[in-house]
Amino acid sequence: QVYVAESGGGLVQPGGSLRLSCVQSGFGLAISRMGWYRQAPGKVRELVASISRNEDTTYADSVKDRFSISRDSGKNAVYLQMDSVKPEDTAVYYCNIKGRTRTMNDDMDYWGKGTLVTVSP
Repeated sequence: QVYVAESGGGLVQPGGSLRLSCVQSGFGLAISRMGWYRQAPGKVRELVASISRNEDTTYADSVKDRFSISRDSGKNAVYLQMDSVKPEDTAVYYCNIKGRTRTMNDDMDYWGKGTLVTVSP
């Protein structure tokens, strides 16, 4: 079994900062990519940021220059540093791990249950 768990969500004021963490545990995975998605009420889930095993990063235009993704491969962890947050950043943030076990031929997507981030005065 593969487990993915996020932490670090909460209430933050506009202009403030928050750091999300995600750790993968259970079966060992060869992880190719780790990322953060978010889903606001009434909207579809969207990619926020992702990072490859070579630490190549991708960001949504809406968060560039404000958010920063990083990973600790030794801990199977990925982090999202959120700075200068805005009310429109309010959403449930989901961690995504793309990888495979020894018996798999292709990568699979594994998701956490999400952590709520609310940006409000």
